[in-house]
Amino acid sequence: MESQSQHIGSNGGMDGVDQKEGKIANQRKAGTCESILRILAFILTLTAAVVLGVSKQTEIVSMKILPTLPPIDVPATTKWHYLSAFVYFLVANAIACAYAAFSLVLTFANRGTKSGLGLVIIFLDLSMMALLFSGNGAATAIGLMGYQGNSHVQWNKVCNVFGRFCNQVAAAIVLSQLGSLVFMYLVVLAALGLHRRSK
Repeated sequence: MESQSQHIGSNGGMDGVDQKEGKIANQRKAGTCESILRILAFILTLTAAVVLGVSKQTEIVSMKILPTLPPIDVPATTKWHYLSAFVYFLVANAIACAYAAFSLVLTFANRGTKSGLGLVIIFLDLSMMALLFSGNGAATAIGLMGYQGNSHVQWNKVCNVFGRFCNQVAAAIVLSQLGSLVFMYLVVLAALGLHRRSK
């Protein structure tokens, strides 16, 4: 009888150890997933900033000054810093890129500890997500203006002339949008982790 109770007690102890090992394995898996997502966010935002930062195109444009005179060919150059929406977009991606690298170090330092640093990281992830979404919205609005123009205010479309520049802007916006979705996924993962821990 005694040996049977000892056997049951030892099994209960083993179950506790197995559960603890399972929790540690889950934490490692979540930590690895988080690290991969942060590296991905870093790469996407860095690439978006670089693609927009190097965008520049010069084309010869025909301008008609007077209806009676023939058109004059004038070289016209477009650069990303000519539009404040693109400047905001590039700065937002640069900030998010720097934060992604910094947060990677912070998450390694915070791993396994129960400090308030985890909540700070979640708040900063949320801030980066909001910053990127606002930058994407601003750049997309101006990009659409370039593709379609606006007849109400007599703004002509320019992407039929500066096609390569517009394509680079579109690629940068897509990359940045993917980066913001990665930050959103990090926030969702953190919220789910907090919910699990509170049970």
